[in-house]
Amino acid sequence: MLTKRTRWGRAAAAAAAGALPCLAFPAPALWWFAYVALVPWMLLLRSAPTGRRAALEGWLGGAGFIVAVHHWLLPSLHVFLIPLAALLGVLWIPWALLVRELLGGRPARARAAAALVVVPAGWLLSELVRSWQGLGGPWGLLGASQWQVPPALLLASVGGVWLVSLLVVAVNCALVLFVAVPGARAPAVAAVAGCAVLTGAVWLWLPRPAVTGAVRVAVVQPGPVGGADGAERRFDVEERLTRGLVGARPDLVVWGESSVGADLAARPDLSRRLAELSARVGAPLLVNVDARRSDRPGIYKSSLLIGPEGPTGERYDKMRLVPFGEYVPARTVLGWATSVGKAAGEDRMRGAAPVVMDLPGGLRLGPLVCFESAFPDMSRHLAREGAALIVAQSATSTFQESWAPEQHASLAALRAAETGRPVVHATLTGVSVVHGPSGGRIGPALPASAAGAAAVYEVPLAGGTTPYARFGNWPAGAALAVLVAYGVARTARAVRSGRPAPEPSGPPARTTRG
Repeated sequence: MLTKRTRWGRAAAAAAAGALPCLAFPAPALWWFAYVALVPWMLLLRSAPTGRRAALEGWLGGAGFIVAVHHWLLPSLHVFLIPLAALLGVLWIPWALLVRELLGGRPARARAAAALVVVPAGWLLSELVRSWQGLGGPWGLLGASQWQVPPALLLASVGGVWLVSLLVVAVNCALVLFVAVPGARAPAVAAVAGCAVLTGAVWLWLPRPAVTGAVRVAVVQPGPVGGADGAERRFDVEERLTRGLVGARPDLVVWGESSVGADLAARPDLSRRLAELSARVGAPLLVNVDARRSDRPGIYKSSLLIGPEGPTGERYDKMRLVPFGEYVPARTVLGWATSVGKAAGEDRMRGAAPVVMDLPGGLRLGPLVCFESAFPDMSRHLAREGAALIVAQSATSTFQESWAPEQHASLAALRAAETGRPVVHATLTGVSVVHGPSGGRIGPALPASAAGAAAVYEVPLAGGTTPYARFGNWPAGAALAVLVAYGVARTARAVRSGRPAPEPSGPPARTTRG
């Protein structure tokens, strides 16, 4: 029986331990820390005296994780971030119960071996559920912390960020066994060796994307522009920076999200200025219009391709909107969020389908807008539809002094590695960055401090298809199969014995000898 002081201490420890993995993500970007970050939390869960206590500490740790990884949302959501984290923390309860059941007490080698497979599968289940757009989307997936590690990027090309998450959790699980269960050190060492062998085999034998050519892409980053006439002044800065590209011979010029603040059909003067820019630079412009449309109701965020004659007709309307930032879920119930934070006063409208645009010369590009670059399935779909270049237009100016710009930019590396297609991440205020078909960075990034900057990148193009692009999220199917098999086996044991499955055996009580 835990004392009140012990219960409160464990609760605080669970929330703090759940927050630790945030250090593996940008801006700290301690990628190696991800392989040990879960250990304190798992050690706490395995020692929980009851399943109910493990569930509570799993919930608190999950809430701590959400608050830590998304702490930069506080200026926008204020106190609403806390109930949101409490809601999402529930997703870690099944994983916490698995940790206690399989790692608690002194597991035999068979149970320890099962833990090394089932516990990572349980973690992936929580990532899959919270990746639904309505729950905030796949931001802060554990595998995404490995965006700068070449072997991990190669694994992502096989099974997406999901396979990397599985591997990271498996290593954490093995370390828990090695530290806490001396009798299970053999399977723990075998698991780490197996992860290393898998990574090495993929590194040695998986073909890299074959470079088939290159395209010169210019990224225009105007920097922060505020005030009531901010949209007009931002356009002026972007226009000036784009004129400076004359002679640089780009094949495409990319502006960031919300780079144009008026519908071009309603503002033919802006359309003419953009067409003139395209003619002078000698390349099409990909801009992003954030405005109320003149041909239909509502505000859209739309990627438009502009040529020397004006808009080419190629248009993509953003499909997946940022909860609270661009729409308020269940506004009739949660509309009060607009009074305590910077939640959207009016819901943006959603696009109907992804679009692949055709550039002069036959190059095909797939646009994404901001938050959408967090979704592996969207970039995969564009690659399968023939996009040779993926462009993510973003704006994180609201979170300029936080970890958000670095976190967002890092996602481009994962999307590039998963699809075998280069990804251009173009922002208004930084960080703008380009990653090649293998996920490696191309040229220097434009940081948040680079206000009023433009850069031209020689972006390699690649053919072929990665295993992830071909087969999709097969690690999720494998994880679900593991969990179902474990559930069936557990139920079968309970039926054969005629009683519920036993609680994990605790450590032996210490006695004082005279």
